[in-house]
Amino acid sequence: MAKPILMLAEQVRGQLSDISFEMLGLGRRLADALGAPLSALVLGSEGAPLAARLGLADKALTAEDPRLNMAPPGTMADALRQVIEKEQAGLVLIGATNVCMGVGSILSARTGLPFVNNVRQAQAEEGAVRLTSQMYGGKILADVRLGGACGIAGIYPGAFPADAGRSDKAPPVEAAGVTVTAPKETFERYIEPETGDVDITKEKVLVAVGRGIQTQDNVGMAEELAAALGGAVCASRPVIDQGWLPLSRQVGKSGMNVKPRLYLALGISGAPEHWEGMQGSQCIIAVNTDAKAPIFDGAHYGIVGDALEFIPLLTDRLKARRG
Repeated sequence: MAKPILMLAEQVRGQLSDISFEMLGLGRRLADALGAPLSALVLGSEGAPLAARLGLADKALTAEDPRLNMAPPGTMADALRQVIEKEQAGLVLIGATNVCMGVGSILSARTGLPFVNNVRQAQAEEGAVRLTSQMYGGKILADVRLGGACGIAGIYPGAFPADAGRSDKAPPVEAAGVTVTAPKETFERYIEPETGDVDITKEKVLVAVGRGIQTQDNVGMAEELAAALGGAVCASRPVIDQGWLPLSRQVGKSGMNVKPRLYLALGISGAPEHWEGMQGSQCIIAVNTDAKAPIFDGAHYGIVGDALEFIPLLTDRLKARRG
């Protein structure tokens, strides 16, 4: 039997993040393939109610210490190291997120386990695990094989389905028995960022505009189409830099990560920085005059044409159908 798999559940302000369920679903799949047990660890105060939601794990562990609430990376890494040693874990799953930034590298240095960050794919094979890591904003994908299925994997948010990790079952919950040293840095308060008039991360339909929209006056056409679809308008960075839409509408590496049911990309080339923020969309439809635009490589459907001609045609058709 392979060594146990340990997953660090991520919580923000007392709520489990989607990345926790993404990792839990992935961990369950790998554990079943390797014949290994799966444990989930919750750090911070009042962890038991959160641990009870991690039903796909064979057991859940809690370290209920207020000093672990939004703890600095060194403190989190030390808590993880103790649990790894007690559980004799081989593969450790953490989120490649702001909450866990720096944890993987510190943990790797303290345990000697190899660290693979920004993992987008994972597959068990003959007692090992093959991970696909994204580098340079998606320009390079590297396959890394962890022999013996031992190592630390930083899971890229949105790379795996969160629903695969949700369950109505409750796992056995145990205290992890972690000793916490007072951290040198402490978390003071959480400041909720301004989302503007629309929170695009919660929209089910997004009409995204890029350079192909040409002028600010044409943004109104996209807004009319979005209204007909029951969604909202967002944009790539060039549109935001022009000041045509607020920063809260930007999608991409320097903006928001979105996962709508429908992402209609109009006049967007599909640079890796933008693709990084919208690749989790369930259905991507791209319209671009350039047949070789990178956006077509990942889109589910593509139209080679002028977005400014396409928008009013689709808007009129939608209105006629509803009327």
